[in-house]
Amino acid sequence: MLGSSSTTVKNLPLKRRLCFLLKLVCFVSSVLIFCEFLIYYVVIFQCQWPDVKSGAHMSEKETSSSVLKAIILADTHLLGEIKGHWLDKLRREWQMERSFQTAIWLLQPDIVFILGDVFDEGKWSSPQAWADDVRRFQKMFRHSGFTELVVIAGNHDIGFHYEMTTYKVNRFEKLFNFTSGKLITRKGINFVLVNSVAMEGDGCAVCRTSEAKLVALSHKLNCSQQKPNYSNKRCSDVEKLPASEPILLQHYPLYRKSDAECTGEDSAPPEEKNIPFKEKYDVLSQEASQKLLWWFQPRLILSGHTHSACEVLHAGKIPEISVPSFSWRNRNNPSFIMGSITPTDFSLQKCFLPFESRVFTIYCAAGALLVILVLAHVQLLTPPFYFAQRLISKHKAV
Repeated sequence: MLGSSSTTVKNLPLKRRLCFLLKLVCFVSSVLIFCEFLIYYVVIFQCQWPDVKSGAHMSEKETSSSVLKAIILADTHLLGEIKGHWLDKLRREWQMERSFQTAIWLLQPDIVFILGDVFDEGKWSSPQAWADDVRRFQKMFRHSGFTELVVIAGNHDIGFHYEMTTYKVNRFEKLFNFTSGKLITRKGINFVLVNSVAMEGDGCAVCRTSEAKLVALSHKLNCSQQKPNYSNKRCSDVEKLPASEPILLQHYPLYRKSDAECTGEDSAPPEEKNIPFKEKYDVLSQEASQKLLWWFQPRLILSGHTHSACEVLHAGKIPEISVPSFSWRNRNNPSFIMGSITPTDFSLQKCFLPFESRVFTIYCAAGALLVILVLAHVQLLTPPFYFAQRLISKHKAV
């Protein structure tokens, strides 16, 4: 059987074989281009900026110009030289690069926030490994001058508290111009950047410096908002900031017992939801959480770290959004948050990226179709039409 098939293939005209080969190349190329490039445009194109409420006295032009368009993502975990396999690096970094570049091109945000754990091995990487990780990050997350990139420190960037050193913190701060207690004000909106790894509360040098900056910034913001308990005398020499209530940006979530109350398709898996969180490891301690709420009384908190989505309401009125991981290494369905923000209001919308399981399904279906086409071409597989025709002819002969 195989001998006769090979003879048949050899007898096929060269032009016909080349034509079939060209068709196969076009088919394979089309599948690759769609799954590795076009699919990101198809999926992200469906994401729309959410509408945000505006005052009745504001015109439509003033409203559109006063809205800050922000993208928030977390936990990219760029693999390092120790634990990262080259194939895993190649695949994951290509996925994140294409997603980010497509989102920047289609959505054109004003600002992008990355909520920590940019690198996977920053907590122990050598200067050479750090430089290589930085080079790859800058290539993946390149952006135009019209978009600002703000990066928050995570435990994988500078180490957990017991691994954190001044050298690692300074290395990260120098690269991303990040300091805990730094205020970023855009279009009258106050964003407070928090190094949540330094909220240990044990009086370490980095912790003391971080908390002192946060307390000083809290005083400025409270004076600017003219809180009832802040007298004019206490605020007389304080620099005035926009009166907008701040938005906290940090890596660790505020304290919560577990993810048991979290819902949604990108929340933690059912078998993990009831696992109790460990303070100062999975979430901030109760004491540190209360300090941040008391100091800033924020209108919104954005955090990462858990790799899963969650929405929590603190003190019955302050929402916290835990942003899931942006890496397919951690999730089958990564996503990012799109926020339309004004000094007085905000509206958030989640944008899901291509599901990896669906991409694999496309590849498997294309592979099966490719095998069928090849077998049919070399006549090892009879096309259904000719198979039915043979059955009819045999039946008539009988």
